[in-house]
Amino acid sequence: MYLSLDISYWLTLFLAIPTAFLMVRLFIIQHDCGHGSFFKSSRLADTVGTILGVITLTPYHYWKKTHAIHHATSGNLEHRGFGDIDTLTIDEYLALSRWGRFKYRLYRNPLVLFGVGAILHFFVRHRLPTIIPADWKRERRSILYTDLLLAIFVVVMGSLLGFKEFMLVYLPFTLLACSIGVWLFYVQHQFEPTYWEHDPSWKYEDAALEGSSFLRLPKPLQWLTGNIGLHHVHHLNARIPNYRLQEVFEKHPELQKVTTITLWQSFRCVRLALWDEQQRKLVRFGEAMKKRREKGRGKREE
Repeated sequence: MYLSLDISYWLTLFLAIPTAFLMVRLFIIQHDCGHGSFFKSSRLADTVGTILGVITLTPYHYWKKTHAIHHATSGNLEHRGFGDIDTLTIDEYLALSRWGRFKYRLYRNPLVLFGVGAILHFFVRHRLPTIIPADWKRERRSILYTDLLLAIFVVVMGSLLGFKEFMLVYLPFTLLACSIGVWLFYVQHQFEPTYWEHDPSWKYEDAALEGSSFLRLPKPLQWLTGNIGLHHVHHLNARIPNYRLQEVFEKHPELQKVTTITLWQSFRCVRLALWDEQQRKLVRFGEAMKKRREKGRGKREE
């Protein structure tokens, strides 16, 4: 990308596409380090994960802890908030003020969720130690160390290449990688049919197999995203490294009898926004408005 600056910036931007996906693949390796599945040595995993966290703009120990919570509570309505897209039930949404409903609709807008929101999440939110409790001391240090190393990286690269040239190269692929990363987060659990249960009825295995997607991607994209499309296999056993997920999937026929989402279908999932507890499925905002009108008619009839 740097060499292409002397040829055409359009070529630089084109090269940002494969570069962004390679950054996503590095994130998957960092992700596996956090699960303890990439190396036998936990010290080596933490070292590599910390270094990769600077490249991926994701503080390693912060990510490691919050992501472990996500795996332990995915699909549990009483434990939402870690490692997934914020999701409200229809009743929760209707109970909000008009301003609250507007903010949630804005948050779930694809341009915000995969654009501005993705950039703010990785560039701003991940820079702030205050996003986690004060007693998470190691995780807060992880954020501060990542910020320091990131600042050193920018200064060194800017000094070597020129700050303008560095930013012309660095920003396009990094911004694109942020959007791809949030899109992957989204389709891993925001699809239909999916799984959400209240705490007494929630089961880990059901949440893994029914609430985590099998995203069937073209082989090049599957490699670039570190097989994370086999997300139901990963959630069933997070100690399986990314490079063995396909092997495990093929050896166990029961893992193939789950909801399959294609690349095209994953884009259509962005219209899902609320959990309907009566129908037990994710629905669009229109369903909430329909329910609100029905409640209004019922009250008038009473």
